[in-house]
Amino acid sequence: MRDLSHPIESGMQVYPGDPGVHLAPALELERDGAAVTRLDLGSHTGTHVDAPAHTVAGGRTMAEVALDELVGEALVLHVDGLGDRATYGLPELAAAAGPASDLPERVPPIVVVDTGWWRFFGSERALRHPALHPDAARTLMARGMRVLGVDTLSPDPTDAAGTTDFPVHEVVLGADGLIVENLTGLEGLPSRVRVGIFPLRLGVDGAPVRAVAFDD
Repeated sequence: MRDLSHPIESGMQVYPGDPGVHLAPALELERDGAAVTRLDLGSHTGTHVDAPAHTVAGGRTMAEVALDELVGEALVLHVDGLGDRATYGLPELAAAAGPASDLPERVPPIVVVDTGWWRFFGSERALRHPALHPDAARTLMARGMRVLGVDTLSPDPTDAAGTTDFPVHEVVLGADGLIVENLTGLEGLPSRVRVGIFPLRLGVDGAPVRAVAFDD
């Protein structure tokens, strides 16, 4: 089993404008008889899932997302050689799909894109990550995708000054799908692998997750 999640730590990188992360003792073992940590963080901290309510008025919250939507076979696409702020689309995804250089006509409900940018999480360069073209997201949804997983801060471009333009979010969340962001450790995963993405059951717009790839 492989962990695909970033650890949650005080001061870790967050999406521009999101609340910072602070963990501090609330109760102490020697003083209070038990250790309890106070968590101050946003719902989209670290490796997390976006529920439709994140960008869709009246959309589903995490409490309404069934766990079986986030567990199952995934298509993993390793898209190599992308530069800062590059846009990748169907040609790059098709080349990553295998020797036939074509995406399957039907894809599993979970599609994970490995750009290699997970290596830059926590640095300024993470903000200059590649972005998925919305037309490619539409094609993936038409072919059966319900969950899009990326190893970047967003499948859309990230502006350090903040942005309100989220075309891939509109495609995926607008169709009642889900987006998982900030996956890590994707290098070497086979093109088909069983994954599990386990969010906190919060009745809000998103939640941190523990994401894993299973060996079987």
